[in-house]
Amino acid sequence: MKMNINCSANNHSLTNQKENHRSAAGFTLIEIMVVVVILGILAATIIPQFIGTTDSAKIGTANSNIAEMETQIERFSLDVGRYPTTQEGLSVLVEAPADEEAAAAWRGPYIKLLRDDPWGNPYQYASPSTHGVGQFDVWSMGADGADGGEGDNADIGSWQK
Repeated sequence: MKMNINCSANNHSLTNQKENHRSAAGFTLIEIMVVVVILGILAATIIPQFIGTTDSAKIGTANSNIAEMETQIERFSLDVGRYPTTQEGLSVLVEAPADEEAAAAWRGPYIKLLRDDPWGNPYQYASPSTHGVGQFDVWSMGADGADGGEGDNADIGSWQK
């Protein structure tokens, strides 16, 4: 009889261990839902802060590229004795102009690669300046890819310093 009591107590002990093991083995649906809600709240507060950072980084990159091109246009002018024409555009910074006299004085390439702006559009060039600041204009058409615009779609140009 003694043996039966001990077996019964051992069975009871094993049953409690299995129940405890099951409850500690995983997460409940409520716990998972709480974590998902917390992650959603964090994402909703943090992500909008990074969206504006991307736009300002693109504007900064465009300004930097424009300043670099302005410097190289000035070098071109010192070598050739004139600024590139609107028709020649920025390509004379990479390849010699078609004009034989200008090509003889050309000491380029002044830049290795003529890059597009951060929005994937080519930079624009005009000489003489249409904005009355300096001898020429270099600009990016901005996020909308069209001349003009306001706010986030505004042009970014050499005349805006």
